[in-house]
Amino acid sequence: MKLKQLIFGLAFIFCLPMMVQAQNPEAKIKELGLNLPEVGAPMGTYVKWRQVGNVLYLAGNGPDVYGKVGADLTVEEGYQAARETGIEILAVLKAATGGDLSRIKQFVKVLGMVNSAPDFTKHPAVINGFSDLMVEVFGEAGKHARSAVGVAALPNDIAVEIEVIVELKD
Repeated sequence: MKLKQLIFGLAFIFCLPMMVQAQNPEAKIKELGLNLPEVGAPMGTYVKWRQVGNVLYLAGNGPDVYGKVGADLTVEEGYQAARETGIEILAVLKAATGGDLSRIKQFVKVLGMVNSAPDFTKHPAVINGFSDLMVEVFGEAGKHARSAVGVAALPNDIAVEIEVIVELKD
């Protein structure tokens, strides 16, 4: 009996790496049918990202979706705007990592701002559009601490703006 357990244990240890493969973000993006846009120039006197040590800080990004969630847009439309913002952030991350998204060790913190009507309270449901996409692309490494808040206005009346902090692999 102990020999069977030993053989099973050794087989499990040697097969585990084959069963648990690291998720390849590039393959996942392709599988999801996502097309990453070109990274545009900043709208002001700032940079799109700044790396300090192995931490990457991204400036706020927003979609080409305009209006206030809860007045002009539904929660579902806000969710899609946050997902679209996630696609833009993937493009910035790809540029910031020299084209290699597998350099991302984990998402650390996300700030999601929702341009919302005064009585709107479903900000987390909107920013889930971003969070769900990051988990789809990066798996566990895409999970993050997060704040989702409502604001009175965002630049150019965009529906959402999202800031991201990620840790890079050494």
